Amino acid sequence: MKDEEINQPEQEALELEVEDESFPLNSDGAPPEALEDAPLSVEDLVETLETVAIERDDFRDSLQRLQAEFENFRRRSSKEAEQRISHGISRLVEALLPVLDACDAATAQGLDEITPIRNALETVLANNGLTRIEALGVPFDPTQHEAMSLESGGGDEQVVVEELRAGYRWGQSILRPAMVKVSGQ
Repeated sequence: MKDEEINQPEQEALELEVEDESFPLNSDGAPPEALEDAPLSVEDLVETLETVAIERDDFRDSLQRLQAEFENFRRRSSKEAEQRISHGISRLVEALLPVLDACDAATAQGLDEITPIRNALETVLANNGLTRIEALGVPFDPTQHEAMSLESGGGDEQVVVEELRAGYRWGQSILRPAMVKVSGQ
């Protein structure tokens, strides 16, 4: 009997029988190609497992590399952000140094009303990392002091004898060297 000669009820009966089979069939009633193939040999299975293991190891290595790169990126980004913040704060502090200089000049002129403001400003800046460079009576250090004049004196060592303008350090870096008068040699 040909497919064209099968009427509708018989076609439905054949479809029901096909559905009851323990394996799926193609539209022409034959088993799928996967079922027609012979089972894989042990060598083929071992080769397939080795291939899968190699791919797994490659994916794991790639994942570990990506994780390490991400951690490095995260650390680098965090460090750069901290540096930008520190740089911004140091610029602000540097802009406030003339205010401290004006307070020092006012105090030197005898205007003691400025002293509480100067002390408050200096305290806030010191709490955030600003330190004043010691100058009077210490050996001259060109990295921390800027010599404005040199007096010949009786010692072998050059010593700061007068501070003309205060110098400041922000963390480990010098914001402004102290202007000093040096005596020695």
